[in-house]
Amino acid sequence: MNASPVTIKAAAPRKATDAEEPVLLRSQDARGVVTLTLNRPHSFNALSEAMLTTLQRELDAIAQDESVRVVILTAAGKAFCAGHDLKEMRAAPSLDYYERLFAQCSDMMLTIQRLPVPVIARVQGIATAAGCQLVAMCDLAVASSAARFAVSGVNVGLFCSTPGVALSRNVLRKQAFEMLVTGEFISAQEAKARGLVNRVAEPEQLDAELEKLVAAIVSKPRIAVAMGKEFFYRQAELDIAAAYEAASQTMACNMMDEAALEGVQAFIEKRSPGWGQPGKR
Repeated sequence: MNASPVTIKAAAPRKATDAEEPVLLRSQDARGVVTLTLNRPHSFNALSEAMLTTLQRELDAIAQDESVRVVILTAAGKAFCAGHDLKEMRAAPSLDYYERLFAQCSDMMLTIQRLPVPVIARVQGIATAAGCQLVAMCDLAVASSAARFAVSGVNVGLFCSTPGVALSRNVLRKQAFEMLVTGEFISAQEAKARGLVNRVAEPEQLDAELEKLVAAIVSKPRIAVAMGKEFFYRQAELDIAAAYEAASQTMACNMMDEAALEGVQAFIEKRSPGWGQPGKR
């Protein structure tokens, strides 16, 4: 399909409450690029139970939709996501409730990783606690130079254990533990240096930088990207011998796919592959 640049439209003026607004907005362009927008700007896009439930529903739908090529996770307002909704969490405290809440959040985070298409976080503002976890669980992340990151639960006596799972799989252990135990913010540039985000751009260039990633991904065969993403995360949990065994099997299966056979033949014949033409996936 013909490529068209990603454009994140500015949110319309809002009332001083999120109560009557949908907590999540979804759009899809002609290339199959889905944009999910966290839409609780006056609550710093905190992950309420409603937000978690809606995100899960949309992600589950995307997993079954073969027209989707890329998912962009973005947010309305100044903040990307401030983590869990602490007011909601404090309203009716019980061990059973908290176990269910954190299990629900963990399931949603794992769904992002298990999607057959890349998920890119577009981080325009602060991402704290479970919001930082959300960035870490996305496959890729592009951040505004104005964005900041923290796992700050420890500041209110709640060590960010679940965000720490994702954080420690993105940055070095000592750097991850320092963030977890101090709750201190790091800048977008520090996040890039530590491996939490891929690219940093000035606010006015954020969408242009994001589009570079999107365009590169949608130009590749969907099946190759899907197989590669699934294997990438699976091999990371294996020992090296098992990882190579699994990699060999994955590449053999990938090589038998029509897209790979066409791509290799095109390389041999010094021409562009057929799946690189408009309308080809």
